Amino acid sequence: MRTALFFLAAAAVVVAAPLLGPAAYAGKPAMPVTRADLRGVNFVENCRFTHRAPDDPIVFPGQPGASHDHSFVANATTDAFSTFGSLRAGATTCRRAADTAAYWMPTLLQGTNPVLPTYRRGTLAPVHTFPNGLEMIAGDSKAMEAQDLRITYWNCGVLAGVPPSSTVPTCPNVHGSFLRLHVRFPDCWDGQNLDSADHKSHMAYALRGECPSTHPVAVPAIELIYRYPTLGGSEFSLSSMGQFSAHADFFNAWNPGQLKRLVNGCLNALVHCGQANP
Repeated sequence: MRTALFFLAAAAVVVAAPLLGPAAYAGKPAMPVTRADLRGVNFVENCRFTHRAPDDPIVFPGQPGASHDHSFVANATTDAFSTFGSLRAGATTCRRAADTAAYWMPTLLQGTNPVLPTYRRGTLAPVHTFPNGLEMIAGDSKAMEAQDLRITYWNCGVLAGVPPSSTVPTCPNVHGSFLRLHVRFPDCWDGQNLDSADHKSHMAYALRGECPSTHPVAVPAIELIYRYPTLGGSEFSLSSMGQFSAHADFFNAWNPGQLKRLVNGCLNALVHCGQANP
């Protein structure tokens, strides 16, 4: 099973400072970047599913078995005891060996049987790379009602014609149709803390392309898109409880130099890299 992780460009900027065009990186006068300029700017990562476990090194560090069941991707060593150092030393299933970060989400259940996913990830254009060891969670694992569709939603793929939904849809049995769950991470950092008590307060979402003054550092806005080998239906639920509790965790353990090269060479340079390197 392969996993596709997409880093996409977006209009996330440092407060009071416009994003600079690619000319700025070539020593030429810079022109402000518009949101239209960011369309299609990306680099693509491909990884495989690694393992399942009731562990969460962000919410329950050092407490194996304390969490609901998670499905992990990329770093094969992720467990309750993971640290930045252990992840950097661990093996990755990503095509780019530099991506030793850990990504995980609640396991999708059909009755009591887990359905293991394929993932995609998309990031909006950042100004800065993630700091080493940054941890964050997007979505609400305890949600009992619909969450903001700008943060998480279900659908059935591009070709199925099913609009974003707060509950698991029944996807049409047509070519290219499959159940997908989207979770979007915040793209602004407070510039100081690698984590916070709720694993969210040190991060914020950009508004109309600008970061709030409390979180002035623009970082890649990751969108994880979980692709499940099923057409969905009302009988499905997440291991975190029900269909509304979608969320995802990110623990940054990228090779810093390689991530910076991709961010500057693809996202900040407004280049569609896909799976190629800049």
